[in-house]
Amino acid sequence: MTDTTGHRATFVFGGARSGKSEFAEQLANTSGLQKFYIATSAVFDPEMSERIGQHRHRRGASWTTIEEQIDLAGVLEKTLAPDRVVLVDCLTLWLSNLTYTEKRTEAEIKRLLSVLSAPAGPCIFVSNEVGMGIVPENKLSRSFRDAQGRLNQDMATVCDQVVFVAAGQPLLLKPNSQPDIGL
Repeated sequence: MTDTTGHRATFVFGGARSGKSEFAEQLANTSGLQKFYIATSAVFDPEMSERIGQHRHRRGASWTTIEEQIDLAGVLEKTLAPDRVVLVDCLTLWLSNLTYTEKRTEAEIKRLLSVLSAPAGPCIFVSNEVGMGIVPENKLSRSFRDAQGRLNQDMATVCDQVVFVAAGQPLLLKPNSQPDIGL
């Protein structure tokens, strides 16, 4: 059973189809708490609708789903509680939504980080690692990649636990029992 007494915030990230969402859902399932899922995706086309349907089917009826594409901090303030675990999937789509709606991205990120400074209940955040591939060819894509990288770094700093998932395998990055790296 996961220790949720300290209202732990967990950050799970990895590449596309790495297994990060499934890992985060399994982590929430082991908590024994009420499960809330904050979906940041909007349905833009039939393929995205199918993906969302697959996620819902995989989670099953034991989850309460809240759809929110922009006001993530506001929804977290209302939803986080000691008797429930909240899973946000995913921060990459949330950042994309902010970017394309021309919202005050930095202010929204600061709001999110503020909520996480003392979360009212355990929470799990899923995000994509978008900086391990080739350099994007256009300015907008490079700017988004950079913003996502900064958001991931901020989340890794404020969250108590950081897990990188690759090929369905979780790697605990924080806390780390290995000795400090130094000269």
